[in-house]
Amino acid sequence: MSEVYAVRRGLLRDRCAAVGSAAALVSRPANVRYLAGGAPPGAVLLLGPDEDVLLCPRPPTGDPADGRTDEQLRVDLLSVTGGDPVVAAADLATAGGAESLAVEEHDLTVARHRAMASVAPKLRLADLGANVEQLRIVKDEEEIGCLRIAAEITDQALGELLESILVGRTERHLALELERRLVDHGADGPAFATSVATGPNSGRGRHRPSDRRVEEGDFLSVCLGANYRGYRVEIGRTFVIGTAPADWQIELYDLVFAAQRAGREALVPGAAYRDVDRAARHVLDSAGHGEGLAPWTGHGVGLEIDEDPQLAPAAMGKLDACVPVTVEPGVHLPGRGGVRIDDTLVVRPEADGGPELLTITTKELLAL
Repeated sequence: MSEVYAVRRGLLRDRCAAVGSAAALVSRPANVRYLAGGAPPGAVLLLGPDEDVLLCPRPPTGDPADGRTDEQLRVDLLSVTGGDPVVAAADLATAGGAESLAVEEHDLTVARHRAMASVAPKLRLADLGANVEQLRIVKDEEEIGCLRIAAEITDQALGELLESILVGRTERHLALELERRLVDHGADGPAFATSVATGPNSGRGRHRPSDRRVEEGDFLSVCLGANYRGYRVEIGRTFVIGTAPADWQIELYDLVFAAQRAGREALVPGAAYRDVDRAARHVLDSAGHGEGLAPWTGHGVGLEIDEDPQLAPAAMGKLDACVPVTVEPGVHLPGRGGVRIDDTLVVRPEADGGPELLTITTKELLAL
C-alpha cells in the first residue's frame, strides 16, 4: 500500500506544481487519510518538493479507526503541547526553502490561516481548492473492496433486524440496535447517524429517530451504513408493519421504486451528473410529487458518506467508471408518511455488466 499512497501524493504534487506551488498542506482529515493511509486526530500532511511529513499534535494511538499510516512516510510529533500542526507545517515549509504553500482554505479557519501567516510572513499562501477531493472520486479496486465489505456488513445488520419483532419498539431503540449489529459484524462503526422513521415520519431524509413506537400498518423506513476501514456505504429501505400494505402504500412504493430504478439505469460512464438526477426526478415529478423532493438524487461515497460527485439538477461533470454513488429518491406525504429506497452502486461500463450493486437487501415491499 505504501506505493499507492506515494502515487497519490505524487499526483497531488504534480497538480500543485502546475499552479506554481512546490509545497502543499492537507488538513482535512479524510484527505489526510487518503494520502497518508492514516489520519491520527489533529494530524496534517505537508507535501514538500523533496519529502512529505505527517505532523501530529500527539502520539498516534494506534486505533484502527484512524487507519494505518504509510510506513514510508516521515512522522513528526509536535514538541509543544497544545501546538497547532498547521502552524508547525508553515514553519517547516519555510525552513525547507518553500516560497509558496497551497492550503485547503475550505478546511482552515480564519484564525489558523492568520496564525500561519504570522509565523511565516514571507510564505505565500495559495488555495489548494478541492484537488484532493477530485482525486478521491475514482476509486481503485482495493477501495471498492472495502466498500463491498461495508455493504455486506450493512445488509447483514438490516437483515437480522427484519427477522425480529418490531411492533411496540421505538425508532430510537431500533436505530441503536442497528448500529450495535453493524459493529458486531465487523464495522468500525456506523457510517453516519442511523435513521429509523415510522408512520408519519417515514420517508423523511435523515430523520432523527424519536421515541415514537412502531404501530401496525405503519410504513417503516430505515437508512444506515457501515464504516469499514474508513470506507462508508449507505442503504435505505421501506417496509410495512404487520399487515398487508394499503393501496396508497403500494402505489407510492411502486412510484419511488420506478424512480430509483431509472436513476440506477442512468449510471453509465460518461453520463452527466444532472442527467442521472433528472432520470429519477422526472418519474416523481410526472406523478405530481415535484414539490418537496430532496435537492439531490444521490452522491458519492468513500472516506466520507457524502462526497463528490453530487447527483443534482445543477451539478456539473460526468461520471467515470469506478465511481461509487448512492441513488436515493424518496417521497414524504405530510401526516401520512412516505417511502425512501437507497442503494450504493459502483459505476461500471456495459461491457463489465453495468453498475455494480453493493447493497443487495431486497427492495420488495415486505410486510414485517
